[in-house]
Amino acid sequence: MGRIPIVRDGYIFIFGALALAILFALAFGPLGAIAPVVLACYFTYFFRNPNRKIPADEALVVSPADGTVQDVVDLEDDEFIKEPCTKVIIFLSVFNVHVNRSPIAGEIKCQKYVCGRFRPAYKDEVGFENERHMLGIENDRLRVTVTQIAGILARRIVSWVTLDDTMEKGQVYGLIKFGSCTEIVVPKSVEVLVKKGDKVRGGETIVGRIKE
Repeated sequence: MGRIPIVRDGYIFIFGALALAILFALAFGPLGAIAPVVLACYFTYFFRNPNRKIPADEALVVSPADGTVQDVVDLEDDEFIKEPCTKVIIFLSVFNVHVNRSPIAGEIKCQKYVCGRFRPAYKDEVGFENERHMLGIENDRLRVTVTQIAGILARRIVSWVTLDDTMEKGQVYGLIKFGSCTEIVVPKSVEVLVKKGDKVRGGETIVGRIKE
């Protein structure tokens, strides 16, 4: 089994918890270190970035996140796609992998960060009310948007890309810390292949296919 990498944003949490474990062990004995060590193990688990097998077919759109499909919604329009679309909402629990991946290969043509509230990520209104970060990605066949949405615990959205960057399909581009929601919007030219309640894996699960 290959090594599972940890995203760099996790190291401060992991080593911080281990430093607390040492301090507590010195102050209270070995039992005092148990809680911080458990916390360090959880941070290692939370910030994992497992290798994924990305489908090569250019007609396939992959999930931008791990989690559970909370809903599949028809939209009359989208500010970037500018035509009728379908939105897939993915809820991430605190136990899911929390890195976000590009659903298609393409160039970032639109980027928008919106400040907002921090309501629980499973609430229907979070896509409109909560802090969020949207990317509009385009290639020669397709336009999609993908949005990171903060939740009640996820109060820090991280993105390592910016406008005009080019991404490969399945490329890790960001992270939402500690429970969140991710949305992907595709035009009607894409057949959506997931439904409410489905479990998805970022970069691997096929959420849609371009119709021939």
